[in-house]
Parts: sequence; C-alpha cells; structure tokens
Amino acid sequence: MSAMPTHHHLGHGIGLRRQHFPHLLEHGPHEVDWFEIISEDYFVSGGRPWFVLERMRREVPIVAHGVALGIGSTDPLSDDYLRSLRRVIDRIEPAWVSDHLCWGSFGGKYVHDLLPVPLNRASLEHVVCRVNQVQDRLRRAIVLENISTYVSFTSSTMSEPEFLNSLTHRTGCGLLLDVNNVYVCARNHGFDPVAYMDALEPSIVKQIHLAGHTSYGDYIIDTHVGPVPGEVWELYRLSVRRFGAVPTLIEWDEEIPKYEVVVAESHRAAAIERDALAGMQSRTSYSERPAREAAP
Repeated sequence: MSAMPTHHHLGHGIGLRRQHFPHLLEHGPHEVDWFEIISEDYFVSGGRPWFVLERMRREVPIVAHGVALGIGSTDPLSDDYLRSLRRVIDRIEPAWVSDHLCWGSFGGKYVHDLLPVPLNRASLEHVVCRVNQVQDRLRRAIVLENISTYVSFTSSTMSEPEFLNSLTHRTGCGLLLDVNNVYVCARNHGFDPVAYMDALEPSIVKQIHLAGHTSYGDYIIDTHVGPVPGEVWELYRLSVRRFGAVPTLIEWDEEIPKYEVVVAESHRAAAIERDALAGMQSRTSYSERPAREAAP
C-alpha cells in the first residue's frame, strides 16, 4: 500500500448531526470549516440526511467516520459493509475515511461497542493484514482512531503508541488522535498522557478529535457529552506543539446543544491552536537570535 497522502489543514470542524439540520438548511454551514459524518448513517440512499449532506458537501469538505468496520475483529470483513462504504465514498468524495482500532463482533454477533485489541505482535499482524485488505477494496488509505479503554490484556507486550507507529508505517494508514480518549485511558489505566503523545511519531497524525467525558470518581467514561473539559484542552495545546496544525473536530454526540454552542467549541479549538503555534514561533525566533542580541 502506498504511503498515507498528506492532507492539507482543513481547519476546525464539527459533526454533522440531525439536530442541526433545520439550522443548516436555513443558514448553511457558516462558521465551520468542514463536517464529519458517521459513515453508517448514509448506507441507505436517499431521504433527508442525504439531502442535507449533499447540500453541505457543495459548500465545505466532508470527512467520513465509521463505527462498525471492526478492523480488529476475527470475523471476516463484511463485503456488504465495504460495498456500502464504497458507495458513500464515491458519492461524496470525502477528504478522508476513518474508523477505530477496535473490534465489535464475534461469530457474526455484533455488540455495538468499540472493544480494545490486545497490543502484541500477533494482533499487529492480524490488523495489518485487514487494513491492507480494506485499503485495497476502497482504493485509498484510511485513518484509524485510538479508542477509550476500560480493561487491558495480560497478553499485551507493546505500548499503544508503539503499536500505532508500527501499524501506520506498515500499511500507510494514518492516525486519528482522539485527545479525549488519551486522557480517559491515562486516568483509567494510570499512565502519563504526555508521554503517550511524545511516543507517537508526528507524521502519522492526520486528524484530532476533542470531546467531553463523564467522571465516576475512580474512573471516567468517554461519553461525548458536554463541552471539552479543561484537562483535555490543555492536552490539546500540548498536541499542537507536538504535531503542529492538524484538522481538528469537536465531537458532541449526547445532549447535543444548539449549533452555535458546538461551533463555539470549534472556535475555541482554533484559538488554542493559533496560540500554541504562535508560542512555538516566538520561542524559535528568540532561540535563533545571536547571543549578543538575546542578552538583556
């Protein structure tokens, strides 16, 4: 498989959600750079969702984000699923196509969840093979997201960043870095989220997700509800310093507020990105000044 294409920076987007259809039909996609759709919502052709999507597609880029590919499952890849996904791709020509590094079915039974894969060499070989199959079928590289996890495997012998670095290099796929998921996993499993991001190779990160979570005291759950918490914003600021300007999406999928509220979160992400990048440039400019100029 050829190397992952370098995407230009689309800017900052939000999810295209039914709750916002009336607003979008009246006002259009103002104040956002792009939308992300849930791929499976568009497997059935026609209807109002397609009407809205095609209108938005005429004005801004679209990214297709799936939840049911099951790249880590041991069940065979679904021909019907890949055909449906290909029809969506051909119709809207998304900027890229993403899904999750997870599994969700066994023996033909689908659990409607994003379950973690063991992080070891055998699992890596399995996922590499399936990613290559999917990319060959879709005739394009895909992007995979790190998920929130609440259990770990005793059979794991690799860190997740090590697994992701190897997977992306061997297949040409990219990483959708969900910063909230990194924070959730760090809290639940007791690791350093900054060290996690430092271990990722910057070139593999093609998109970023930001979202809210719910705390239950000793653990937290990735719920995509409410505004992005302060701890996740700070981790996002660090991610910009590490990975540069990367297309960033606000996920708000539960108790979805008015369009303007979600857009305001997207604008906050853009402001943090600008501030982090400006700080990096200022430090670089200062460090490059001759010593006699830098002295007080």
